[in-house]
Amino acid sequence: MSNGASDRDPVKVVIFGVGLIGGSLALCYKGKPGFYVVGHSVNPKSVEKYVALGVVDYATTSLEEAAKDADFIFVCVPVGMLDDYMERLSRVALKPGCIITDVGSTKASVVHHASKLSLQGGVFIGGHPMAGGERSGVEAASSHLFENAYYVLTPTADTPPDAMERLEQLIKMTKAHIVKVDAVEHDTIVGAISHLPHVIAAALVNQVAAYNEANVLYAVLAAGGFRDITRIASSDPIMWRDILLNNREVVLKLIEDWQREMSRFAGQIAAGDGAGVAEQFRTAGEFRNSLPERRKGVITSIYECYVDVPDHPGIIGQIATELGDAKINLSNLQIIESRDDVPGVLRLSFRKEEDLDKAVVLLKLMNYTVHK
Repeated sequence: MSNGASDRDPVKVVIFGVGLIGGSLALCYKGKPGFYVVGHSVNPKSVEKYVALGVVDYATTSLEEAAKDADFIFVCVPVGMLDDYMERLSRVALKPGCIITDVGSTKASVVHHASKLSLQGGVFIGGHPMAGGERSGVEAASSHLFENAYYVLTPTADTPPDAMERLEQLIKMTKAHIVKVDAVEHDTIVGAISHLPHVIAAALVNQVAAYNEANVLYAVLAAGGFRDITRIASSDPIMWRDILLNNREVVLKLIEDWQREMSRFAGQIAAGDGAGVAEQFRTAGEFRNSLPERRKGVITSIYECYVDVPDHPGIIGQIATELGDAKINLSNLQIIESRDDVPGVLRLSFRKEEDLDKAVVLLKLMNYTVHK
């Protein structure tokens, strides 16, 4: 890989904001021959943690120190802070040819803002790795996070081809699939497949929560399927505030389209149009079934199974131990209320589909009843 550094100088990769995404990027390069990874945080305790966890080679609270002589800078801060970081980086003398990129889920605003700045020696290329997880923070970082995920890059007509090539080569080391698209088009598409679903989920949960104030059976009976299909309503409030306000024009247009579709659906139900209602589900199912199942997308997939367990002391610990001994990575375990027909049910969550598949096979061999 040609990175513009001499054979004697390591490629310096800098991460501003070493959380789940930033930390996972750092782990993709740390320890690789010819790479030196630096982390940055304004919080001294975070800086100490990055180094103690072995996620970076070095960390600092100084933006200028981190950026000095950097070959690549990943700005992995919340969307609402991107413009501020770009402003600050524009006041730093960067290494000639330094490539700055971000990981925000909106692209048009930061690409436009960066185009108005005079980056001293640097080039900005927008980026959005479509990967995440149930857990957040640097403790959840993994070098495997981006495998088989889409990683969107948003170059402009002014992006130097050699800079784009260098960034692509670096991103390929994460084992992600690179997609190049215009920043505005990115925001329109991601608005529909991620931003709007988050709005709908939050609104639906709030609607049911209002009903629940008058009748607590709503919450009791909403367990299970309702909880699963609305899980994205539990996403970070501040992060989603910034995303939705940043992409407001797209999101408002999508909400208008959604309201129009809901009005059409309501009209069919009101008119007793059974064929129309059935067609809504048929066309939706047809398109959904055509979507790829084994690709990571902008909304994190969840891989779960349910295990019927007897009411024996230590049974939960036994299952967790067996999975651990088999090197199956269990990300979450939840005890669900007992049903009438079985003593208890465990909900087991996994980061990867392959871990789920292995767990199901192992648990069935242990004579447990497993439901996916």
